[in-house]
Amino acid sequence: MLDTLRGFSGFISIERGFMLCAISIAATFLLAGKFAWQEATYVGLLVFCGWSAVDAINNVCDADLDTKSDAFRAQYTKSLGRSGLMLCLIFFALTLGLGIATLSPLVVTFILLAGVAGLLYSVPPFRLRQTIYKPVVNFFVGAFPILIATAFASHFSANAWALVFLFGLATAGYSLWGDLADYASDLDSGGRTIPIVLGLKRGLCTTIVSGYSLFPLMALVGVMFQLNILYYLVLFSLAAYLSIRVILKRSLLLSSPTNDDAIEGLGQTLAKVFVIIAIVQTTNLMLSAFLKLQGFSFWVV
Repeated sequence: MLDTLRGFSGFISIERGFMLCAISIAATFLLAGKFAWQEATYVGLLVFCGWSAVDAINNVCDADLDTKSDAFRAQYTKSLGRSGLMLCLIFFALTLGLGIATLSPLVVTFILLAGVAGLLYSVPPFRLRQTIYKPVVNFFVGAFPILIATAFASHFSANAWALVFLFGLATAGYSLWGDLADYASDLDSGGRTIPIVLGLKRGLCTTIVSGYSLFPLMALVGVMFQLNILYYLVLFSLAAYLSIRVILKRSLLLSSPTNDDAIEGLGQTLAKVFVIIAIVQTTNLMLSAFLKLQGFSFWVV
């Protein structure tokens, strides 16, 4: 039973679905300017189902590649057989149904565009997830939840567009960490992701720099929407946590000649670290938006 739950959660990438759900809930709160919990929950569920569909089709197409990067998920995906594709269609149908129920043509349009992006990302012959263009596709992955929340609230303001752009950039940067986890399988299959094109060590250093660049972007979101000091304290703690993990491995990063096996192991470790950081930060944003609308505006920055 536990293995089935673990396999299914990996198949739909539940942690990334949660992150996009939290982002869309926070965006709904902040753009509506009120505690619209029903609307926020609805948008969050819609985005979660949409991401589950996109990542499920990606895992169906990646079943053979995942044998190296995530053997358990690969085995579970293969065990589903045609049911895996059926689950993808069910999640997409749920997403589209929830979108149609909003009676907003823009919401439905953004859902369809997100579906097209998902196909270009995962399905042969495109498979942009194995190319240097993967961050570009992931820019839209981060932008679509905000666009859907904005269309749902009919609130296309300057702040809304800025939020779309900032989270697009953040998700593009986050995608580089996924490339580290998939390095071995992408290399064996002829992929051309950034760590492969730049070389493993330079790709890792570039990814670390991109990770640090996300913290100022998230701080800017806090300034835009006047979030309280707790938001920044959590953000600072996450930056410190990443710094400690990097500093502890500085000798490996600075070593010459490079030990590729050790660098690859470090990349996989840091990829897991950044998943934790992303989950905590998206939760931080959602809760900070909630606290702001409940009147907890102490020490607003």
